Amino acid sequence: MQLDRCLNSHFGHHHAGFLCVCAAVGQFFFFHELYVDKTAQIFELCNSRAKIFLARPRRFGKSLLVSTIMSLFRDGLRDFHGLAIESLWTDRTYPVIRLDFSLAKDFENEEEFLRNFRTMLVLTVRESGLTMPSLSSDAEANFFNLLSQLSDSSVVLLIDEYDAPLTSCMDRPDLFQAVQKQLSRFYAGIKMHEGKLRFFFMTGITKLENTGIFSSFNNLEDVSLEPAYGTLLGYTEEEIRTYFSPYLDDAARVLACSSEHLIGELRRYYDGFCFDRTASTHVYCPWSVLSFFKKPGNGFLKYWYQSGGRPSLLMRYLTDHGLEQPVSFDRSRAVTDEELNSSQDVSNLTAAAILVQAGYLTIREANDMEYLVGYPNLEVSHSMARLYADELLGKVSRTALGLSGMPRALLHGDLAEAVSVCNRTLLALDYRDFPVANEASCRAVVQIFLLGATLQPIVEAHSALGRSDLEVTAGAYHWVFEFKFAKVERDVKKKLEEGILQVKTRRYGETVCGKEVRRAVLVFSAKTRQIEAWCLVPTS
Repeated sequence: MQLDRCLNSHFGHHHAGFLCVCAAVGQFFFFHELYVDKTAQIFELCNSRAKIFLARPRRFGKSLLVSTIMSLFRDGLRDFHGLAIESLWTDRTYPVIRLDFSLAKDFENEEEFLRNFRTMLVLTVRESGLTMPSLSSDAEANFFNLLSQLSDSSVVLLIDEYDAPLTSCMDRPDLFQAVQKQLSRFYAGIKMHEGKLRFFFMTGITKLENTGIFSSFNNLEDVSLEPAYGTLLGYTEEEIRTYFSPYLDDAARVLACSSEHLIGELRRYYDGFCFDRTASTHVYCPWSVLSFFKKPGNGFLKYWYQSGGRPSLLMRYLTDHGLEQPVSFDRSRAVTDEELNSSQDVSNLTAAAILVQAGYLTIREANDMEYLVGYPNLEVSHSMARLYADELLGKVSRTALGLSGMPRALLHGDLAEAVSVCNRTLLALDYRDFPVANEASCRAVVQIFLLGATLQPIVEAHSALGRSDLEVTAGAYHWVFEFKFAKVERDVKKKLEEGILQVKTRRYGETVCGKEVRRAVLVFSAKTRQIEAWCLVPTS
């Protein structure tokens, strides 16, 4: 059922709860009589007379949150019967102007941007019930003239996806600056009339400096990392257990597992996003959870990545700057408070800031000086591996390399074929940009290829006697890989013998139950840039 039909049939009873539960669904599907009540937090947000900014990655329900706020201010409690806010909200109704900047993100030049923007502005004001002259070159002036005639605190202004036009032209500096200049003028005009606003709320993915919005509104409150709103968008595990109980039971039946096992898998794949500077709360990606429950028989797919995980901001940044070395792929990294909280010029955005804003990295730990950020879950780490693999291989076709043969070789217990696939892939790398200079970088490249092939490798799996380089399960087999690096050709045999002895004495993989363990030593040669020698090490 399409979302607009759902809204028509259910909007009048539980509008806010419906919108929150369907965060990021768009025209997708509907859960009958299922409402996650976030309205106590919405009350705290809207009861103030503040000017508020909230950043979140794509597919976390920012637009539907804006719709909920719009309904609250425009229609009062009409659509909030039985929800927490019903006993809290006492304010009157207001005209609401909602500007959706995603409607003005497709343009080829400044003139086309202005035409799209002005059309959106005129139509939005008309929908609010207010009046101003029809579309013309004076649309902005007419808008500000309208505001000037209103009483103080008499209108609500909501801006959704404020950065959409800017991120759509990041790779065209001249056009970016032209659009930035036009938007700066618009925000400066809003600043002049901010006394007319009862409430101002703005969403986006990034916090870009020099857009005019953050400098114009000196009192703009950024709640993106406020603990009080850390769970405003997305689902907590408690909410999933409470509200989705029938769907958990159904999915567990389909997948022939217990509900607790299912929760554990959902947690590994879709939980872990933290939008809280104290790192005390975390949420599941709503789009992924809802997509999974729609067809649980499909398993734990990369729903977020497929629908919104390649935002133009991230892809354009990677095009210009590339990725970090593969050896750093799965390492947590420290970022400063300023990187995550301060608005930044687009030319100064750091890789960590971009990845956090896009949803690929999230806060894991926090202290007074910095944050430790890393991948939130398997869905994201697998998606990032896909991006890394694309970057590593450049324009080389995965099909031509036979990269899909890697999981098949491991599933069949065929080490020789797995090594053959690795070697073809290693030969395709640009060694100037991605040199394989030691054991760690060799392991990282193989790890990325395995992740990109939808397998789930574990790096440095610990045991009582040490830690293996990389382990991965494929079907009936559990593979344990030990990597060795030979700087010169005469060391290949020696390194192979060292690896065999290490695997035997440290008994890697011997505690694995229920799978046939295959332990392999792989020796990478710096001269040939290939895995030059390998062997299976029998278990004792």
